[in-house]
Amino acid sequence: MKSLNRPVVIFGDRSMASLTWHSLVFDAGRIVAGFTVENKYRTRNTHEGLPVVSFDEVESIFPPAQFEMIIPVGATQINGARRALWEIAKTKGYTLTNLVSQRAHIWPNTPVGENCLIFDQAVLQPFVRIGNNVIVRSGANIGHHSVIEDHCFISTGVITGGNVTIGEQCFVGLGAVIRNDIKLAPRCLIGAGAVVMADTQAEKVYVGNPARRLNQSAIDF
Repeated sequence: MKSLNRPVVIFGDRSMASLTWHSLVFDAGRIVAGFTVENKYRTRNTHEGLPVVSFDEVESIFPPAQFEMIIPVGATQINGARRALWEIAKTKGYTLTNLVSQRAHIWPNTPVGENCLIFDQAVLQPFVRIGNNVIVRSGANIGHHSVIEDHCFISTGVITGGNVTIGEQCFVGLGAVIRNDIKLAPRCLIGAGAVVMADTQAEKVYVGNPARRLNQSAIDF
C-alpha cells in the first residue's frame, strides 16, 4: 500500500523507535502522533514527549483510517518478531509506511515494499528491488540488480556485489561483504564482518573470512 502521508504511529519505545522518530520528523518531514507497544512491555506513558499506547487497543486511539504505522523492530527471532507484528498491524487495517532517508542514495523508480526503513548514506544501485518489511541501515551498499526479499535486516556497512539475492527473513551483520551473484537462502544469519563467497543454506549461521557455516541454526539466535 502506498503511503497516504497521514500522521505516523511508531511501534516501540526504545532506541530504535527514537531513531525512527528522529528520522521521520527531521529527515522525512513526517508528523509522528505517538508510539505503541505490546501491553505486557508497556512501562511508560510517554516517549519523546508523545503518548505510548497499548498495541492491543491502538486502533481505538489511533484509527487506521486516520493514521499510518511503522514497525522498526530489530532482528529478534531472525526477524520473526517484526514479521509477526507486521502481519498483526495489517489485520488491524493499518497502512504500513516507509522511512526512506533523504540522505540515502536511491535511483528513481526503485521498487520498495511497505514498512521499509532505509537510513542515511545507504546506497541502492540501479535495478535493486526491496521487498516488504526490510531494514537497510546507514552506509549499506546494495549492488546493482540485487534483490532483498521480505522481512530482512541489512546492518550498517554491509556491501554486496551485483546480482545478489538475499532471501526472506535473513539477517546480515555489521560490515559483512557478499560477493556478486550469491544467493543467501531464507532465514540465514550472516555474522559481522563475514565475507560470503558461495551460496548459503537456509536457517544457517555463517561467520568469518571466507565465511564458514556453523553447526547451530540461525533460528536459535
